[in-house]
Amino acid sequence: MPSAPTPPPPAAATPGPRLESAEKRRQRLSTGVLIVVVGVLLLVLLASTHGASRFALSNAFDPVQLPTVSLPGLPTVLVCAVLCLLAGAGFVSGRLHGRLPAVAGTVAGIAFTLGFLAWAAAGRDLPFPVSNQFAGTLSLATPLVFGALCGVLCERAGVVNVSIEGQFLVSAFVAAVVGSVTGSLAAAIVSAMVAGFGMAVLLALFAIGFKVNQVVLGVVLNVFASGITGFLFDQLVSPQAEKLNSAPVMAALPIPGLSKIPFFGPVLFSQPVLAYLAVIAVVLVWWLLTRTSWGLRIRSVGEHPAAAEVVGISVTGVRWSAVLAGGLLAGLGGSFFTVGATGSFDKDFTVGNGFIALAALIMGRWNPVLAALMAVFFGFVTQMGSQMQTLSTPVPSQFLLLLPYVATIIAVAGLIGRVRAPAADGEPYEKG
Repeated sequence: MPSAPTPPPPAAATPGPRLESAEKRRQRLSTGVLIVVVGVLLLVLLASTHGASRFALSNAFDPVQLPTVSLPGLPTVLVCAVLCLLAGAGFVSGRLHGRLPAVAGTVAGIAFTLGFLAWAAAGRDLPFPVSNQFAGTLSLATPLVFGALCGVLCERAGVVNVSIEGQFLVSAFVAAVVGSVTGSLAAAIVSAMVAGFGMAVLLALFAIGFKVNQVVLGVVLNVFASGITGFLFDQLVSPQAEKLNSAPVMAALPIPGLSKIPFFGPVLFSQPVLAYLAVIAVVLVWWLLTRTSWGLRIRSVGEHPAAAEVVGISVTGVRWSAVLAGGLLAGLGGSFFTVGATGSFDKDFTVGNGFIALAALIMGRWNPVLAALMAVFFGFVTQMGSQMQTLSTPVPSQFLLLLPYVATIIAVAGLIGRVRAPAADGEPYEKG
């Protein structure tokens, strides 16, 4: 009998169109439009760009003086504007896939920063101090890192912490008073951690114990912190400022050998102790959350507390421990505002840094490493506004002071879009 004919091989499947959810599409378009807008802004700034843009890689006190880099102002701003427009067009068109969106976003961010600084420095009498910019960035980011890590621990356990600002404020006040009375930096820092711990007790008591709405509770705690520190400052501290508001200031601690490296040494390896502790805290929190049973329990009660309770995990106990640990970190961050910077306290001294730390937490997608990087980003923007005032740019100084808050709103609303918080974040748990 003749053999049956061999069936033809199946045709190769052609890839179908790439599916994109409505949420992803909105985020892609909002990001693309935002990048196009900043590109257009750079084109507008071309009209007021004259002369060369100079960038000083060393300050006057560095033992090794690096050369000052000079760039042509107008071409630099133009190239940066074109890069932003191309990256924004790529996002809007939807033709960027795989790793290309991240690359395009990074290029656009660097291009806008360089273009904006080139415009600000073009034709100025003084060069833009690059080393001061980065050193100041790390200094300003230090309390933000502690605040963001505090929020990571709380919210990964399912407790929304809007009261980071209040924890900062109370800790800064206590550090200033104790540091002034004792003259000891160690006592000031420890007392600030105790104050942050105390504010965390209030947060946990009402959020976990009494199941109060956590967002409203955070606002109330911030108002309480502002009121109590303001009252004590007016009634107790201000009349005796020499005794109660003159704490010692933490000096930079150069790391032997590394601090001598040109440019990078003074920037990275000559910082106060709290800056080094912030780096250690990032690694520690990441390790605790991802490599320990306690971290696994925190993540489980933040995602599915009922399932965690079924396997014998105390949801209440784990949430309490996470909130209290976060309070210690917030206390460290609060102490930096006084003993790490000025040595004195003033009313509402933290000026919204707790909310910026909360934004860094959201932008970092509740990941300790990413949240710390976002804190560094906000520190960079804040320091840039301060440095630009020394260049006598035509931008009003009031707007420069608003830069970190404007960046917070734009980044959270435009670049991030909707992100997924831990599933049980902000949800009180009733044991079944």
